[in-house]
Amino acid sequence: MAPLHRVTKLIDFCYGHRLMNYDGKCRHLHGHNGRLEVDLESHELDRLGMVLDFGVVRDVIRTWVDDNLDHRMLLCRSDPLVRVLEPLGEPLFLMDENPTAENIARLVYRQAASKGLPIVEIRLWESPSSCATYRE
Repeated sequence: MAPLHRVTKLIDFCYGHRLMNYDGKCRHLHGHNGRLEVDLESHELDRLGMVLDFGVVRDVIRTWVDDNLDHRMLLCRSDPLVRVLEPLGEPLFLMDENPTAENIARLVYRQAASKGLPIVEIRLWESPSSCATYRE
């Protein structure tokens, strides 16, 4: 079996959301200090001895998170609050599904994969004790 190298980049960001059709506290608007753990793997190291430069991960994923998710309200596109918050100029990120930690983790994973990063897993810590993991 070939050796396997794995690196992890941490990315912190803040976001708000609410869950539609949910019978608990999370049905109300609320916020999180999220932490992404981005795992990259390769059987081969590049000419510098790296899976991928951490700066590249920062430039690709951190920039996308900053531009799209950080300090935004993540809402389902069909949420009635979209019609209220958009005209007020509130920064929104609209999703086709409920903005659960699981769906957000999948969203970031697929963004990283679309940019050609050797991603294997994303973990989104919604709180210090709650994490959602996604891999394909």
